[in-house]
Amino acid sequence: MPPSEVTGPPRAESAAFAGLSARQALGLGALVLAAAALHAWKPGLSATLGHHLLWSFFLLGILWRWWALRQQALTIADREPGPEPTEPYSVIVALRDEAAIVPQLIHRLSQLDYPQGRLHGYIVVEADDDATASAFHNAAPPDWLELLVAPPGRPTTKPRALNVALSRIERGLVTVYDAEDAPDPEQLREAAARFAAAPISLACLQAPLRVRTSEASTWLERQFAGEYGALFEVVLPAMARLGMPMPLGGTSNHFRVDALRKVGGWDPFNVTEDADLGFRLWRAGYRTGVLSRPTWESPPAGLKAWLPQRTRWLKGYMQTCGVHLRDPLGLGSRGLAALLLTIGSTIAAACLQALVIAWLAAVLLACAIQGVTPVLPVADAALLVLGWTTAAVCCHAGSRRAGVRYGLWDALTSPLYWGLMSVAQAHAVWRLATQPFHWDKTPHLPDEEPTAGRGPMAAVIPGPWLQGSPTLRKSSAPAAGPTTASSTAATAGSSRGTARRR
Repeated sequence: MPPSEVTGPPRAESAAFAGLSARQALGLGALVLAAAALHAWKPGLSATLGHHLLWSFFLLGILWRWWALRQQALTIADREPGPEPTEPYSVIVALRDEAAIVPQLIHRLSQLDYPQGRLHGYIVVEADDDATASAFHNAAPPDWLELLVAPPGRPTTKPRALNVALSRIERGLVTVYDAEDAPDPEQLREAAARFAAAPISLACLQAPLRVRTSEASTWLERQFAGEYGALFEVVLPAMARLGMPMPLGGTSNHFRVDALRKVGGWDPFNVTEDADLGFRLWRAGYRTGVLSRPTWESPPAGLKAWLPQRTRWLKGYMQTCGVHLRDPLGLGSRGLAALLLTIGSTIAAACLQALVIAWLAAVLLACAIQGVTPVLPVADAALLVLGWTTAAVCCHAGSRRAGVRYGLWDALTSPLYWGLMSVAQAHAVWRLATQPFHWDKTPHLPDEEPTAGRGPMAAVIPGPWLQGSPTLRKSSAPAAGPTTASSTAATAGSSRGTARRR
């Protein structure tokens, strides 16, 4: 009997329902009435109270990230390869208009080390994507990898394509990769060993995503790499240590198939289906951990590629918050704290960051023209400095642990990068209102061949924490080789992203 079809969570738990639930509408109405009553009783009190609450929320985020920095060295387990894995392992890659990068992808997937006969993979393409399908057949894929054409349907999103493949997988373990990924060849073995040794409640393991940098990398690419470093090397491992749910990255998530099927797979209507899935697994009683073997990715090729990608991420974060705040009590205290400290703070940061920078620049300029010393609110100025400092330290520490480039100049100019988040946030709000399920695809091109002193391989410079890992010492060099760091920064100002991915 073939496995049952997977189509995503029920509509009530999906981004397909785009409006407010009755509970959310009542809560929002009560909040507005309470604010109006406070204002009528004592004008200005509601604004002051809101300012104090927001200030406290961002301060809590800053303190949380300092704790995460202190705990990082203890969060990723070093594990020697265990017995030969027995679980069947499936690999899914959803592609759309990726003909140019298919040969590179096939080569990298062919390097995965897992027992023959227990590994199977699906390259999922849309029915009208003949170019990518042809590129797959011409690339001489290994026997364990097959092409799967998604039947016509809506929405035409990555999570829908993933569910098409999951519908064919009945048991074992499954992972997801993206077109530009270069996973560590032993990543599957590490995940299989972790699952075998863990209780059944461990449903997902997230591998660290690292962005290739080199001496030729642009400022935007280094900022993106630093953001990924803060998220995947600092924040997510700390959340795993605390047993908290986490917004997953869009790739290199490893799942128990039965747990993934139980929660309905991926939400095809959520454009950050990964972040949503991490919290849905938590609601179902499952837990998430992290791996040590990384997957390397390429950064977006300039602002023209970065902005649509970040717009989609922020739109998806708003979808995810909207879905899970329909029943916040169902998350529990740790789940709700995780949602607010990651996705919630990223959205708040993106809304406020450019406004804070513009306000600060206007104050300094006006004072310079008038020849007076600027006077800023002490508490707000302190939060601003502490928030930006915390964000820069997280990015630097994460980048160093990942072995990617992120220097002093990048740290000092990082507020300009976080200010770009506000531009993406404005786009995201508009797109959420007009095209909630539209998928802004990130274009990918094959990586340059490594050359002396530059290129993907030259960029891989393991930091001290990797050199001390028995697991990673035994592995070969990484194959040619992102919600939340930006929200750290945004704590600054009176006001991650996260990460992710795709």
